[in-house]
Amino acid sequence: MLNTVYRLTAPRKIEIAFTELDLFSSDVIVRPTYLSICHADQRYYQGTRDPKVLAKKLPMALIHEAIGEVVYAPDGSFEIGEQVVMIPNTPVEHDDIIAENYLRSSKFRASGFDGFMQEYVQLPADRLVRLPKDIDPHVAAFTELVSVSVHAISRFDKIAHARRNIIGVWGDGNLSYMTSVFLRKFFPDTKIYVFGIDEKKLQDFTFVDKTILTTEIPEDLTVDHAFECVGGNASQIAINQIIDYINPEGTISILGVSEYPVPINTRMILEKGLRMFGTSRSGRVDFLKTVEMYEKYPEIVEYLSHMIGNVVTIRHIKEMGEAFDLDTKKAMGKTIMKWEK
Repeated sequence: MLNTVYRLTAPRKIEIAFTELDLFSSDVIVRPTYLSICHADQRYYQGTRDPKVLAKKLPMALIHEAIGEVVYAPDGSFEIGEQVVMIPNTPVEHDDIIAENYLRSSKFRASGFDGFMQEYVQLPADRLVRLPKDIDPHVAAFTELVSVSVHAISRFDKIAHARRNIIGVWGDGNLSYMTSVFLRKFFPDTKIYVFGIDEKKLQDFTFVDKTILTTEIPEDLTVDHAFECVGGNASQIAINQIIDYINPEGTISILGVSEYPVPINTRMILEKGLRMFGTSRSGRVDFLKTVEMYEKYPEIVEYLSHMIGNVVTIRHIKEMGEAFDLDTKKAMGKTIMKWEK
């Protein structure tokens, strides 16, 4: 069966390639229906990654946040027409200690091999998670990103000590918003404080206990633990501010991605006996937990729907480029591509 793949061959240049789907394998075939643009996709599309990295990765189909419709399931694991979220992380081995998303041998779609910008995607059944029938597909499209927050909170729950009176979240963008939504549900008795630089963005965090501008933090304020959701050049400021305001033996979860090394105040990490851990990507267990939370707390989906910035119907390559360009102009939120034949 012939498949059409839309590969980025150079910055801002998407071209069609054709591949063969193996109908004799046990894999499930899914038609992508809603795709979400991520910052990583943008760095490839706009050509802001290191030229050596681009030369190594391209040509490659973008997008690792997507849902789709099952069109072929030879083992009967899914019904034809079912809505599923596709898991981009693809492990090739199992380790009893290291999670699938941290195994160096694992492959990740849209980062080394083709992502979900394809007419059809063929993948093992365990790389799919069934979605609730009535879920908002625009929200479901960025479940992969949401699952990263869920993964970080699940790890935090295992690592951090039991005193959790106040958890601080640094950042006022998408990642901070999602993480705060789920912290509210995972730890309903904990006060959630969000620290940011944009007062208008902070107004959207209606479900937390307090929002604070990072330039106006009271000197006597402290938090028991913290999540860093800033990333980029501002990571240094955010992490060091967390170190200043966190209580001794607190735990710091690092989620923000920075392209460059970030200097931090190790002296105070030692003096306070702090724990710090990083989180990257997610695995099947995190997708299952995320969908479970969607079903258990429908208001989560409602909160996440406020993150939808643009919805662009895609039928041609030109419209793909327009969606990526539109995505660069938004201050916050996700750009969703509704994929139509």
